[in-house]
Amino acid sequence: MPRSLTGRIVVALLGVAFIAWFAIGATLFVLLRGLHTQTLGSRLEDQVTTIAAQLRQAAVSGDAQTLLDQIRSELPTAGIDPFIVTADGRAVSLAGSPSLAAGAFVVDPGGRGAANHGVLTFPDGRAYVYAATVIRPAAVVGPKALVLAAPDTAGRDAIGDLVATLPIVVVVTLLVGAPLAWLVARSVSAPLRRLAVATADVPTTSPVAPLPLEGPTEVRELVGRFNAMTGTLARMRDRETELLANLRHDLRTPLTVIGGFADALADGTASGEDVGRAARAIVEEAARLERLVGELGAIERLRAGSAGLRPEPLDAGALVAETAARFAPGAASAGIAVAAVRPDGLPGELGFVADRLAVDRMLGNLVSNALAAVATPGGHVWLDARAIGPVRPGDPGRVALSVTDDGPGFPAGTTERVFERFFRADASRSGGGAGLGLAIVRELAAAHGGSAHAEQVAPHGARVSIFLPKVPRRDA
Repeated sequence: MPRSLTGRIVVALLGVAFIAWFAIGATLFVLLRGLHTQTLGSRLEDQVTTIAAQLRQAAVSGDAQTLLDQIRSELPTAGIDPFIVTADGRAVSLAGSPSLAAGAFVVDPGGRGAANHGVLTFPDGRAYVYAATVIRPAAVVGPKALVLAAPDTAGRDAIGDLVATLPIVVVVTLLVGAPLAWLVARSVSAPLRRLAVATADVPTTSPVAPLPLEGPTEVRELVGRFNAMTGTLARMRDRETELLANLRHDLRTPLTVIGGFADALADGTASGEDVGRAARAIVEEAARLERLVGELGAIERLRAGSAGLRPEPLDAGALVAETAARFAPGAASAGIAVAAVRPDGLPGELGFVADRLAVDRMLGNLVSNALAAVATPGGHVWLDARAIGPVRPGDPGRVALSVTDDGPGFPAGTTERVFERFFRADASRSGGGAGLGLAIVRELAAAHGGSAHAEQVAPHGARVSIFLPKVPRRDA
């Protein structure tokens, strides 16, 4: 098979054409052979009827022998063997050929002048077409029928007709089929060739221009998916550029601080109390770098499916109360109030199964983001939990854990993007972090079979909610 798609389409169409030509040729051969046999039989019928009428007239005038001699001399030269069917049914050749057994020729049992024709295989194995006519009624003594037999050349004549006509069919088929094959091949190969060129440009070009949707449905679907893939890839590259910029920013500050204080310690510029302050700054910035690396590693482990969750029975109301108590003292020193709202639902309704450390981390990230968003004294952060009933039969229901603040809220149009890695539409909501806190929340929620949702709160503020099933999915 050819390696190119165009070549394979051409070969396939030629194969179909050859099969069609063979089928047409075989059908025409059968039809033409039967037509030639019928034509020869009809012609012999006309001849035998005419000669029989002449024999009857010659018998009346007494010239029958002269006519028989004429038949013996003229018909064999034309390839026709005349026979007389005797009273006992034998066929006696007038041209000297061997006689045939009784009943060899089928003679129409009708009255005088009745004629018929058929095909008979002679003792030498050759097929003959014959025509017979009754010359005397059965009650009259003497020869009963006259038969003219000629070799059956219908097969040879049919082949001759095919040789003369089939090339015309082939030429017409090629004249019509070749342009169609070219059009079909082009409709498939042209979009695929453009796709191959565009694919080669993907590693070096961004964004790749969308390809036109042309060709068969399957090719259109392939090109459409390629366009979608290159669009996604372009967005990922943009996010990668943004990610690298954020990483440079997030790493530059602690590294600058660490380097400056390390130089001060090394050259003796820092002395007395400054030594302790420099050491503490170095420790704090090193811890900040460690948190950044830890958050990156947590995201990748979650994406790889290696979160290692250990589900256990938990109470949503108790969790939000404990989280509020853990953050309240530190927040109070900054003039921000952190409180847990009375749970919405009976204690039994707030029970669910999840990984305790994962839920603590999600709530901790949400509270840290909320505190960073409020930032100024007098602000508030609220934590609450509520039960959500089943949405279909057999569904055990869900619990919602929410953190609400009265800060400036999310910038308009960003609530769907705040869970993206390194996305920071407003730096105040990431607290100078890397923009990974909400991304980790979303991934941990998804690992439990749940989801996370961000929304604005009127008149100002924001709420981020985690929706977790009461029973985690099996693959969590």
